[in-house]
Amino acid sequence: QVQLVESGGGLVQAGGSLRLSCAASGRTRTFSDYAMGWFRQAPGKEREFAAAIGWSGVGIYYTDSVKGRFTISRDNAKNTVYLQMNNLKPEDTAVYYCAASRSLITPDTVVAGLRSWGQGTQVTVSS
Repeated sequence: QVQLVESGGGLVQAGGSLRLSCAASGRTRTFSDYAMGWFRQAPGKEREFAAAIGWSGVGIYYTDSVKGRFTISRDNAKNTVYLQMNNLKPEDTAVYYCAASRSLITPDTVVAGLRSWGQGTQVTVSS
């Protein structure tokens, strides 16, 4: 099973930017065999899909609320997936988790069906 470690979270003012990273290690097989996704969980709410990218960088999806502001990308040579977040809003405040799957991750992917998760990184956007 692949191990995932997120980094890059923090406190930022509304309108600011952050770049999250998720590094994969362990029995990764080939990192490019995994679709990768970013999910987020705000206090008192369910974990929800934010963005995902397929094995070779195709198959990119975003939830509607982040389209035009967030960009997901991956560097298979570094076993890392990124989430560039621009024009952040207070409603983006959440713990952000990355997930890996041998199947394509889409906005319809059931959270409970994903088995490989990172520990999460806190993103706080102040107004």
